[in-house]
Amino acid sequence: MAEQDSGQERTEQPTAKKLADARKKGQIARSKELNTTLMLIIAALSFFMVGGYLGNELRIMMQSGLQIERGTLFTTSSMLEAFENNVFQGLKYIAPFLLITVVSAFIGPLVMGGWNFTLSSAKPKFNKLNPASGLKRMFGQQALVELLKSLAKVGLIGLVGTILLWGLADNFLLLSSEPVNQGIIHGGKMMLWEFLAFSTILLLVAGIDVPYQIWTHKKKLRMTRQDIKEEFKQTDGNPEVKGKVRALQREMAQKRMLEDVPEASVILINPTHFSVAIRYKDGQDHSPVVIAKGTDQMAFRIREVAEANSIPLFSAPPLTRALYYSTEIGQPIPTGLFVAVAKVLAYIYRINEQMASRQAPVQQPDDLDIPTEFLDLNRKNNKFER
Repeated sequence: MAEQDSGQERTEQPTAKKLADARKKGQIARSKELNTTLMLIIAALSFFMVGGYLGNELRIMMQSGLQIERGTLFTTSSMLEAFENNVFQGLKYIAPFLLITVVSAFIGPLVMGGWNFTLSSAKPKFNKLNPASGLKRMFGQQALVELLKSLAKVGLIGLVGTILLWGLADNFLLLSSEPVNQGIIHGGKMMLWEFLAFSTILLLVAGIDVPYQIWTHKKKLRMTRQDIKEEFKQTDGNPEVKGKVRALQREMAQKRMLEDVPEASVILINPTHFSVAIRYKDGQDHSPVVIAKGTDQMAFRIREVAEANSIPLFSAPPLTRALYYSTEIGQPIPTGLFVAVAKVLAYIYRINEQMASRQAPVQQPDDLDIPTEFLDLNRKNNKFER
């Protein structure tokens, strides 16, 4: 197998990007046999469609060209004018056939590989002038395949030609006994059928060549695993760079989150590993909202900001973990935890009132019922904690 400088074998199929890049460079699977066969078949069919008209007009033009007056033969300008008229008249008659042939030349490439225009293929490649590379192409696998295709075409055409000549031998012999016009038409039709048969039989060669060209094209574009890794880095970005970008994004998000902590109504703590900041402002929030949360170092920083801004802390481990695992920042608390959070907020409000009016101490709630599904969520995530 072909190897790269790294020594890795090209065992991986080309990626979509590799195929697209190759297409931009003009490297597309093409089959000359398919192009040639389609052109021949379309030319044969076009002869069937316009052959009668073309033959009749050319016959008339030939007759008129042979019937030249004696005086015209000795006039140079008249002969030149007659020649020009015949040339333009002939071009006018064969123009439909030429147009069909030109259009058919584009059908094969469109069928296999589609339309592709690039200037990369037109650039001179001086490495092709290397004699060693030329000898390698002459005696390589591609040269052997082309030789086999040529032998197959010659063999098929020879076989079909022999069968047709053997079967039409009597008709060819009868042409000599037919009137000239009828014989020409009859012979032309037989030649057209033979031409169509020769063209159609080449579909066998094209049917083998098309899959082979597709396979060869993809084989040339095969990649090593290192190539795929490098392409992944180019398309999706270098993993280290992406990691740094994610870290910066995380840091910026955490900074914005800490800036919102002073707006919190209460900070629920675990008491050490988790912190969740809850905000509820009457007239602004329809229900309590989680505005910040974190674990370990971030939990400690949330508590620091809260203490610096005189935000009360409330230790409720199951409730804190349930809010941390079930709610994203900026989202209202789940319905199932509304009662427990409401009790905490009510306690905080009474504490604030008690401090303002110097009333009797308020008893801290200890009946914060957590629904079973949130306790299960805590236990499930606890498997991945410390």
